[in-house]
Amino acid sequence: MSKRAWLRQATWDRVWVLVALVAIWQVASWAAGRYWVASPWSTVQGFVEVATNGTLAFQASYTLQATLVGIVLGGVPGIAVPLLLQHWPKLQDMLEPYLVAGYGIPKVAIAPLFIVVFGIGIESKIAVVASAVFFIVLFSTRAGIESANRNLVNMARIAGANGRHVAWHVTLPGALPYVLSGFRVAVPYAISSAVITELISSNRGLGYLVQASATDFDTRGVFVALLAITLISLVANVCVALLERWLLAWRPPVSSDAHKISSIG
Repeated sequence: MSKRAWLRQATWDRVWVLVALVAIWQVASWAAGRYWVASPWSTVQGFVEVATNGTLAFQASYTLQATLVGIVLGGVPGIAVPLLLQHWPKLQDMLEPYLVAGYGIPKVAIAPLFIVVFGIGIESKIAVVASAVFFIVLFSTRAGIESANRNLVNMARIAGANGRHVAWHVTLPGALPYVLSGFRVAVPYAISSAVITELISSNRGLGYLVQASATDFDTRGVFVALLAITLISLVANVCVALLERWLLAWRPPVSSDAHKISSIG
């Protein structure tokens, strides 16, 4: 099977899965009643309404702002810390159990603490998102660093490259696929972390929209908010995949490794 035929078949498979899910959703709405489970068509109508009257943009922009800022504040240190710790193995060994413990703590559990410290504003959402993204990216980056070609690292050092040059020109490019894979996991998790924090305590955002609709027993409003969250997560995943494809396309081929080493000496 050619690549084009395989892609076409994969696309149709996904369409049929979507059709099946919508059918199950519709049957559930018939069985339970629209009061308990809003129908797909009713949800789409509600989505169009909040999209046209500005409610969706108002609430989604808040969630997206918290998510994007949190990704930056968590992702940058998540990449930098492993790059720095590789030069101090003893410090890395000393911090290892605490990093693992921090990664293992459910971020939902510490969300109330951040709300107490930072208040119900956007700062608490950013803090939760940043803490979630930091550990995911950190361990992904470290896995990439550990898988780096040691021969290239040694050759770079022999050529006279200092630690900064080795990290920037050898270690980081080699770890880039792992870093981007970490972000593909972290981005949807960041969105869900922001939404969950908004559910706990907030006066704005998609999580707040879910909570407010549920309080009013408006199941259609809940489904509309969930649909918006799902679509945002899908679009974010596509954006990360496109970024990954673009960044990895700039990696030099294996045959040019010697040239890369000689250029950083």
